[in-house]
Formats: sequence, C-alpha cells, structure tokens
Amino acid sequence: MSPRDAVALGADAIIPVVPGLRGELVALLEAVQRGEIAPSDGLERFTAFAYRDLGFARVDLHRELRQGAPEAVLAEGKTPGQVAEIVKAMLDAGAGTALVTRADEEVRTAVRAVAADAQEDVRARAIWVARATPEARGLIAMVSAGTADGPVLHEARISAELLGTKVVVNEDVGVAGLHRLAAIWPDLQRADCIVVVAGMDAALASVVGGLASSPVIGVPTSAGYGSAAGGNTALNAMLCSCAPGVAVVGIDDGFGAGTVSAMIARGAGDGR
Repeated sequence: MSPRDAVALGADAIIPVVPGLRGELVALLEAVQRGEIAPSDGLERFTAFAYRDLGFARVDLHRELRQGAPEAVLAEGKTPGQVAEIVKAMLDAGAGTALVTRADEEVRTAVRAVAADAQEDVRARAIWVARATPEARGLIAMVSAGTADGPVLHEARISAELLGTKVVVNEDVGVAGLHRLAAIWPDLQRADCIVVVAGMDAALASVVGGLASSPVIGVPTSAGYGSAAGGNTALNAMLCSCAPGVAVVGIDDGFGAGTVSAMIARGAGDGR
C-alpha cells in the first residue's frame, strides 16, 4: 500500500482511504472506534481537516463535507504557483474533485505539475481533477444563444458534471434564428433544470423561460458590441424577464450557474 492509498492516523494505524474527504473521516472514526488511535488524537486529526493555512490562502477543506463539493479555485488574481499549492492541498486532504476556473496556460501547466491526472478545457479556461465524483443524478439542458457564449457555457457544464449531474448541451440557438429551438425542444422538455447562456439582448432566456416547465438559470455574457455594455444589457434584460421561472446569475458566471443548476437537478432528478 502506497502513501497515496492510505492515511497515517497514528504510530500503529494505517487506514485505507475511501475516495473523498467523507471517506477519510469515516476511516478516522472507525479507527477510533476500533481503539487503534486515542480519541484525543482523532479529534486533533479531525480538526486538521477543517482548513489548511498556506499563508496566502486558508483552503476550506470541510466544504465538501458540508455542501457535497469542495471549493473551486478562481485563478484570476493568483500566481500559477499559488493555484497549484491550493490544488495540492485540496487533493492531499482527500478532495474528490478540484476545479480551477479562469485558468490560463501558465496556470494549467502548474496544475498539471502537481496532478498528472488533471483534465482541461482550453476554451472554458478550466482545469480540474476528478478522483471521486458523485453518481450522476438529474438532467440539465444547457443552451447558448451564440457560439461566442461557448466559454461561459462550458464552464457551467464542467461545474455541473463535477457535482454529479448529466448535462446535454445545445449551442447557437438564439433568437436571430428562433426556428432552431424546435430541434432541441425534446431536451428542454425532459430536463430537470435549464441553463440559458446569452449575451447581446439575451432574449433567449425569456423565450425558453416562457415555454419550459423546469426552472431556468439565465447566464448573461459579455459577448456583444457597443450598447451590450460588457454584458450589462444582457444582465438587465434577464432580470427584467416576464417569464416567472427565470433566475439570473452574474455576468459570465458559468461556475455559479453550473453549481446552482446541479443542486436543483440533483434534488429533482431520478438518475435519467
């Protein structure tokens, strides 16, 4: 058994790791129950799981236990080395997944250096490690108004899939060619939640919201010319939607939309 396959909990206790932080904590409690480590030592170990102080960041290691998923790492504003240290701390603590968003090539290279099993999507500017994802439950339909909205849409897709949902994607079905919605309507009808990613006038969110029976998460993007105002026009249009089932996240916030939609879909889904 290699150090990667076990957790040392005391001088005489080497315990196999079940993937993910929850599995490590279960192994710890079972070791205490068997008398292999003292309760006081177990408490100290449990406390160490709470967060890791790296000096420049306090990595929340209990978030996966509290919320079912570890924190994501926003690469913007951090050096590649800092991002890599955070990812390593998460994985060393047994995180089932580690997702880095807004990651440029330098950041992705640094993450690959500490996690050879990392996967990446250059267009979405995302890199992630998936070692223990939840069993997929629920279905999310994600649609974009235009191809230019793709980076945000795929950030949302990756986020939702890592949280344990099935995602079906349809791109470039905006209102400039509204007839294109007909072909994807079956996907919208069977979804537990729908994510609409749109820039410019963002009218697609209201169209889908006025037809679908599932909750719709609108994601305004910064795509568009002039009066699109960096996504503010799309944001205001979605916020003013007359479709009552539309909720809205911030501009270009694919991660937020993926997270919320996954929580909704997992709660409503039956594993389709």
